[in-house]
Amino acid sequence: MMFGFAAQRRSQLEEEFLRISAELGRLGVERFILAGDLARDSVNRNSELEIIVVRPMEETPARRADFFTTHLRPGVCTRIHVFTPTEYERGRDSHPLLREALT
Repeated sequence: MMFGFAAQRRSQLEEEFLRISAELGRLGVERFILAGDLARDSVNRNSELEIIVVRPMEETPARRADFFTTHLRPGVCTRIHVFTPTEYERGRDSHPLLREALT
C-alpha cells in the first residue's frame, strides 16, 4: 500500500515542479535545478519538493525563499534554496546541496 502513496506523491511533486518551473523565468531566475527526493528518484509519501534557484537578490539568505513562496504559492510542501549567481559559482564544488544536485 505504501507504493500507492509514494506514486501519488511523486505525481503531485512532478505536477507542481512543472507549474513552478514555468513561472520562474518571469521572476528573474537565471537557473533552477531540481533537488531532493524527486531528483534522487527516492520519493516517499512524506517527500517535499526541493528546488535550487539562482537569481540576483539583495535580501538576506534567510529571507530569499519568502519572495518565491509569496509569488509562486506552492501547492505542496516546497523548499526553495536561493543562491545568488556569485554564491552558486563559488559553491558548485563545495556546498553539499549544490554538489549533490549537480552530480
